Amino acid sequence: MKKLLFFLLLVPLLAFAAEGELHLDKAPDVSGDNAALQRGARIFVNYCLSCHSASGMRYNRLHDIGLTDKEIKKNLLFTTDKVGDLMRVSMQHADAKVWFGTAPPDLTVIARARSGELGSGADWLYTYLRGFYRDASRPTGWNNVVFPNVAMPHVLWQLQGEQIMGPDGKLKLVKSGTMTPQEYDAMVADLVGYLKYMGEPVAGFRKKLGVGVLIALALLFGLTYALKREFWKDIH
Repeated sequence: MKKLLFFLLLVPLLAFAAEGELHLDKAPDVSGDNAALQRGARIFVNYCLSCHSASGMRYNRLHDIGLTDKEIKKNLLFTTDKVGDLMRVSMQHADAKVWFGTAPPDLTVIARARSGELGSGADWLYTYLRGFYRDASRPTGWNNVVFPNVAMPHVLWQLQGEQIMGPDGKLKLVKSGTMTPQEYDAMVADLVGYLKYMGEPVAGFRKKLGVGVLIALALLFGLTYALKREFWKDIH
């Protein structure tokens, strides 16, 4: 009984140690770069939105990254969608479970949800989207270094090409895609930047507002200190 209890207590530590061996690549920071975020939005709509919804995000929120209604309608909307609509998919959860075994998760706050001790959610997504490799033992033919036995196929494989896991545990590109590795990494950085933005669209404004508040407090402190000295100047 004591041995069993000791083993049960040891399992989380072993799991944490195994998880600690995973290395996440640092995602380039494209926050504040509207052109990169716009490219990321197009990639998201073209490659992700067919299965994954973003039900906490409206198309017209993209005004914040410099897109007009006309540009949104032309480049990002499907025929029946409207600029004020939420980014939802028409696929029903029940159908998704039948087709895929599980319903694809909503991606509105995926970057925040994947934050952990190993790195930020952006780092996790950046490594994940570049970490697919061929695995004939999987139903989809794909596996992932960050998410072992993942159910999702590599939807960007035509862009990246095909990788295999080498005997040294490192990924090797064996079939080129339509993009060079550098171009693919840059594209993924834009997509991850958009996913991060989508989780908190007001982050940029919040940071600017925070700086303004700190400046106002500093000025107020100066005035308060000057007033205090004036009140107490005749008291010894």
